[in-house]
Amino acid sequence: MVRLNPYYYPYYRTTSWGDILTLLQQSLYAEEMVCSMSSELFHIPETKDLKGNAEMHKHLVPASYHRVTTVGCARRLVNGEQRQSIIATLAACIVNAENEDKKVREGLNTMEENAGPEYKAFISLIIRWQNQAENYLSQAKAALRTMGVTFPSAGSGPENGEYNLY
Repeated sequence: MVRLNPYYYPYYRTTSWGDILTLLQQSLYAEEMVCSMSSELFHIPETKDLKGNAEMHKHLVPASYHRVTTVGCARRLVNGEQRQSIIATLAACIVNAENEDKKVREGLNTMEENAGPEYKAFISLIIRWQNQAENYLSQAKAALRTMGVTFPSAGSGPENGEYNLY
């Protein structure tokens, strides 16, 4: 008699967990650049009080946390763990990061509108890094869907009408 592992994930793997991990690591790398560059603005006299930066960071910090968590989940799956709860955490954190990214983008746009001309190109570069962070996260989500992973819908959770898993 073959005994099945009750924690085994039932997904057909057309994409490997390694592919997912790579996409999530690329998203996190881009997020590191967004964090580094936007935080630097707090330490430049002309931009230390730039409108939108402090508000944007209120969403950048949790977005980063959720990306770090997705990378950790993917790494565990690559290393052979197979619990459904890891996959559920991964999926929830992708949705959470997407929700926070919307507010990050709003803050970046506010910053770009209010920056002096000498800082507009720098902020434009931050926005390009944010685009990369979002793009790689979206690619990971699409690849996970091909593996049969489902995602909670935004607005299905308890906090402020948005899904949020801490």
